[in-house]
Amino acid sequence: MSKIFWNCLLFSPAVLGATLVASSTAVATESQPTNTVIQSQAARTENLSTNIINTEGTELLAQVPGTNSANSVANTPATTIRQINRYGREGRNLRQPGLRNISRNGRRRTKGQVTSVSQLSDVQPTDWAFQALQSLVERYGCIVGYPDGTYRGNRALTRFEFAAGVNACLDRITELLQAAIADTVTREDLAILQRLQEEFSAELAILRGRVDALEARAAELEANQFSTTTKLRGEAIFALVDNFEKEGRYGAFNDNTQDEDQAVFQYRVRLNFNTSFSGEDLLFTRLQAGNAQAFNEWIAESEGQQTFNVLDRTDDTVQLDKLFYKFPVRDNIRVTVAANKVSWYDFVPTLNPYMEDFDGGSGSLSSFGQRNPIYRLGGGKGLGIEYDFGCKDQYACTYSPFSLSFGYLAAEGEDPREGKGLFNGDYAALAQLTFTPIRNFQIGLTYNKGYFGPGNFGFDDGAATGLGYEGSPNSGYVGTGIANSVYGLNAGLNDRKPGSVNIAKPVSTNAYGVEMSWRAADWVTINGFGTYLDGKLIGLGDFEIWTYGTTIAFPDLFKEGSLGGIVVGREPYLNDLDVPNGLASGLRQDMSWHIEAFYKYQVTDNISITPGVTVITNANQDDDNDELIIGTIRTTFQF
Repeated sequence: MSKIFWNCLLFSPAVLGATLVASSTAVATESQPTNTVIQSQAARTENLSTNIINTEGTELLAQVPGTNSANSVANTPATTIRQINRYGREGRNLRQPGLRNISRNGRRRTKGQVTSVSQLSDVQPTDWAFQALQSLVERYGCIVGYPDGTYRGNRALTRFEFAAGVNACLDRITELLQAAIADTVTREDLAILQRLQEEFSAELAILRGRVDALEARAAELEANQFSTTTKLRGEAIFALVDNFEKEGRYGAFNDNTQDEDQAVFQYRVRLNFNTSFSGEDLLFTRLQAGNAQAFNEWIAESEGQQTFNVLDRTDDTVQLDKLFYKFPVRDNIRVTVAANKVSWYDFVPTLNPYMEDFDGGSGSLSSFGQRNPIYRLGGGKGLGIEYDFGCKDQYACTYSPFSLSFGYLAAEGEDPREGKGLFNGDYAALAQLTFTPIRNFQIGLTYNKGYFGPGNFGFDDGAATGLGYEGSPNSGYVGTGIANSVYGLNAGLNDRKPGSVNIAKPVSTNAYGVEMSWRAADWVTINGFGTYLDGKLIGLGDFEIWTYGTTIAFPDLFKEGSLGGIVVGREPYLNDLDVPNGLASGLRQDMSWHIEAFYKYQVTDNISITPGVTVITNANQDDDNDELIIGTIRTTFQF
């Protein structure tokens, strides 16, 4: 039988039917509605696949839909046993994804088997059904409480729930009979069970028909499945983009360059392989290919880049992108082993819901609108840990008041050469404390410590590639070119200035960030972030970089699944540079603003179209430059 079906069906069973099993016929006529979660003992030992159910709040209730099909069922002892075996099983791994952006594999468990009625916090000895519940728990062991330790005995139930609950306890009683446990199941109990089966034979027949159909479907899917452990998820982005800038300044060294960007049609494809060996872990493998070159490559400008520009190679080459393995150590501790191109946002909550899509095609248009740029400082290979405070089990951690995320990533961790590797090359270490005082508000405090070799500094997820595409001075995914190159002094771009030939100094940084997310109403979420970076050009001087922004998301705008969005802020800019010999002369600090608006229209469950525009004022923090006006029509296919 389909375990997933029963996992959904029996999670909201009927205590009324269970009470009838253990008490008397009179209990069946009580008018007070009751509810519980009934689970067979055998089912809890089965190794079942994970089923994730989205619910409101913390209630995990699955209602059985109606049906017009029915089959007659003979009420014989043999039929009784068959129905017990067929309908009395229940899966054990009902989950609910958490509030936090665990990103790709949040896991939440239900409460375990109740061994004493005192474990149900809302059941008192004075309750009219207390003795019946106590009998079911202590004699039959087929009662499970809700994840928060409550029983919720006043919730109404359907006849389908009633029938499912009865079968759950029938299954447990069958186990007791087969085990020949004396004095556990009485003759009176068996008589009541047979009468209940007769009363609800129609519902049992309907459920049997549904399960038969599901079993046939499951068998078909199993015969044609891609893998027993791996699920394939894919995304393809088609983008029509144009940049209306007229003139830019190369490297901020007074060389005016006419804009040669043309209207383009670009694409990027991602194939994600999500593998789980236990239902709790995740081996994540991504293959990626595309041709989406960013605009302004030749004027040292990273502002206004789109999410589909987050791509190492733009020559249609398929390459391995991210590779990591995530697993739980305990219910409230998760570990991520980063093998290739892992970023902080793969295991650290970024607190930018709706806009954050891991640089995919369902959130903001720009990479700046996705998250605080502090998460783009560093990346690669290493280790990440997530720890939830103040919770006893993983379900309670869904709304944990505090969580701590920290990790170490080395951009050149695979390179055995001198000055490279895990501990002698480029690296970054990050720690974040996330506070959730109420369920619609979160705040995060982030610290990022990093080291970047000559030419490798930038807000580029630890790409460590020095200069950008084909040697262009652009290496970041967000921010001004001046900030990403530290006015050319990290990247060796200041050789045209007298007395400063090919200066390319390594950089050490200490960055401090804050993030906030507030769901003001069901139809609007307001997010904000800011970062201050204190940097040192080793052997040369100091510098400061600032960035901040606000995003406003309008989920389900005009249509369910659609999204309207506004992004306003300043991408990373070089605010101060303290170096000798006049190397900072000519530095422009004009205010460069990022203003973005888009609307994602959800055409189908798998296709969305997102038109939008991004405006960058005083590009590259220089008011002599024209505004960047980037128009985009993005089409996203998900499969």
